[in-house]
Amino acid sequence: MSGTKILVVDDDVELRDLLREYLTQQGFAVSVLHDGDGLAARLERERPALVVLDLIMPKVDGLSALRDLRARNDDVPVILLTARSDEIDRIIGLEIGADDYLGKPFSPRELLARINAVLRRRLAVPAS
Repeated sequence: MSGTKILVVDDDVELRDLLREYLTQQGFAVSVLHDGDGLAARLERERPALVVLDLIMPKVDGLSALRDLRARNDDVPVILLTARSDEIDRIIGLEIGADDYLGKPFSPRELLARINAVLRRRLAVPAS
């Protein structure tokens, strides 16, 4: 999936840079955003194949940003990446519309595998 666009939304600068570097090395075109506040506007300008979205951020948290996306019928695939990994947090995230959920700390290889799995499923589903 070389050149596939991924948007990483996380307020942790070090983590964003690490993910950008790692995913770029894996052949993805990666852009970043520091907060959920600008997510909807960014998606209007730039259409990634997938969004990696942190839950705990200033201004607009990941759940609110995801809820807003789904309320606007935006079906961009979203993987939640967060320190909140209790069962109830995972359930809420998935019920709101996340395609997958990965708790921190995490392995970059596992995130890569989950990204590839979500993208494979998306490509396998015919457009309606």
